[in-house]
Amino acid sequence: MKSKFGVALVIILLVSLMATSCAPKATATEAPVVTEAPAKTEAPAATEEVSYPPAPEYIELGSSISLTGNFGSLGNLILPGYQIAIEHINADGGVFVKEYNKKIPLRLTYYDDESDPTKAVSKMETLFAEHNLTAYLGGGGSSMHAASIPIAEKNKVPYLGISFALYKIHQQGYKYLFSPFPKSPNQTEDVFKILNETIPEGERPTKVAVFAYNDDWGKEWGDLVKIHAPEYGYDIVVYEENPVGVNDWTAAIQKAKAAGADMLLSLPVFPDGSGMFKTMAELGWTPKFSLIIRAPEGVNWGESLAAIGDYVTIFPGWHHGAKFDGVDKLNARYEELYGRPADLLTGPAYACVQILAQAIEKAGTLDRDVIRDTIAAGEFSTVIGSVTFNADGTGNVLDPLIQWQHGKMELVWPPEHATAPLIYPAPAFEDR
Repeated sequence: MKSKFGVALVIILLVSLMATSCAPKATATEAPVVTEAPAKTEAPAATEEVSYPPAPEYIELGSSISLTGNFGSLGNLILPGYQIAIEHINADGGVFVKEYNKKIPLRLTYYDDESDPTKAVSKMETLFAEHNLTAYLGGGGSSMHAASIPIAEKNKVPYLGISFALYKIHQQGYKYLFSPFPKSPNQTEDVFKILNETIPEGERPTKVAVFAYNDDWGKEWGDLVKIHAPEYGYDIVVYEENPVGVNDWTAAIQKAKAAGADMLLSLPVFPDGSGMFKTMAELGWTPKFSLIIRAPEGVNWGESLAAIGDYVTIFPGWHHGAKFDGVDKLNARYEELYGRPADLLTGPAYACVQILAQAIEKAGTLDRDVIRDTIAAGEFSTVIGSVTFNADGTGNVLDPLIQWQHGKMELVWPPEHATAPLIYPAPAFEDR
């Protein structure tokens, strides 16, 4: 028993010694890098379908516009601009409105107000009552806008209008009025700036005759001419007024001829303006330079007067030769419809729709107040160039000078857009 026990003890000791000698020795190591267990990830939530309110069938626009009466010649140049712009936008599906997540076509409802301010007020109210208007598009003529704009303001509907230079309207505190069109302060100073830039001193027509209307715009324009003419070295030698409409300007023309006036500034409607120039030709008075706003803006001027109507200049806010994006497309469609490039007031009218469409897209809503604020703060790319607005709703726009030359209207200033140089002095009527 003792021997067995001893053998066992020896074996245990040997095993113990072997285990000790074979154990690994401890070595210094860097502290282990501790990493956090990856966060548990939840299964992605199912995508919730975004719902949008039902969109209206159309973005409704309304216009009281003079297609007959004293301002009919203006309205018939403006309306095609609205219609072609809407056609072009709708051909692409309309205007994208974010709140509905879709494009919505534009639709214009218009009424002929017959150049009657009282009827314009009635038509404006009818449009608002019968349609959920997003905006108004104006007609033509300062007195017509003066009647229409207060209705837009009362109804809190944005109003975009051209073919009126009456600055007084913009001094009434209206917040919904926007006009991308040159105003009286621009026109009455620009005419003298351009003459001084274009014609050498000593050759300029410094004796000015003014034939004005006795309405708001006529008086505003005339008062500003009286301020700016002497500032630029010009002298008003005759100043005559008549009411809006067809007048006999014989006495005024005789006074201008007797005073040696060599420049005429006037704002007649058609056909008052064409009658004025026929009388001038009969009496043998040819100003070296004439700025005749309104009457010569349509093709009926050339058709009525032929060579007698040549060499007058106009400030219509645009010309089809302007080098801006979209002009070629507008001209091409106008040529298809009417057989000529777009008329002078057609471009500014087209631009009104462009501005409105871009503002709606930027606003992302048909809320009229949001659209109003977007127009007021925005910059818009149009066929009349880049447009921004001042706090009073006047537009920062180009004021190009156009001249009738050989039965065509040519853009003569500024030089970078000109389609022909200014012809000065105007040849005598009997030499044409």
